[in-house]
Amino acid sequence: WPNTDPQPPGTPPPGTRPGDGRGAGDFTPGGPPLRPKSKPTWAVALEWTILVVAALTIALLIKAFLFQAFYIPSDSMVPTLKTHDRVIVNKLSYKLHSVHRGDIIVFKTPALAASKCGEGGTYVKRLIGLPGDSVHEDAHGFIWINGKELNEPYVQPARRQQDVLNNPSYRGMTWHVPTGQYFFMGDNRGGSCDSRVWGTVPRKNLIGKVIATYWPPLRISVQ
Repeated sequence: WPNTDPQPPGTPPPGTRPGDGRGAGDFTPGGPPLRPKSKPTWAVALEWTILVVAALTIALLIKAFLFQAFYIPSDSMVPTLKTHDRVIVNKLSYKLHSVHRGDIIVFKTPALAASKCGEGGTYVKRLIGLPGDSVHEDAHGFIWINGKELNEPYVQPARRQQDVLNNPSYRGMTWHVPTGQYFFMGDNRGGSCDSRVWGTVPRKNLIGKVIATYWPPLRISVQ
């Protein structure tokens, strides 16, 4: 015989279990099922504001201390970097280790660069001379550091000799790099306004090392 005993209010129907969508865990005694309360509009707005501010803060900290993107406006570093390339610079690198010859570096230009090259601001060049070095460019455009020829596979022969071809009387020049200063040159030697023109760069002007090209897609590479 079916059970006809009266059930107290809130008792789940026969054959159900609490929490299965039909039992006492999902009903209030004598009322409809419980539903989660929605957040008030002001709470949602506050939550989104906090998320946006946090994201912007993190982005600014990354740009200020870790990584920054730069645009290449000229062909002074061809073929390594081309006009319109976009690169990522590690701003923390030289806080963790010393500067290395051959690094491609973004730096703030000395005051003389603006008048000599027609534009100042920031430049990207390859580090050639370290503090205390004697840097010599011979009549054929090859570089010698402290009397030893520098191996430079990143310089194309035609671009190395362009200055020589345009000026047959050129017999080479020598520069001494002062303490705390650095000597920079572009890989496109015939089309680069660099330390040969406006001198050396103090360490405090170094922004960071170029670690990768990220645009355009066909140019993506690690330096």
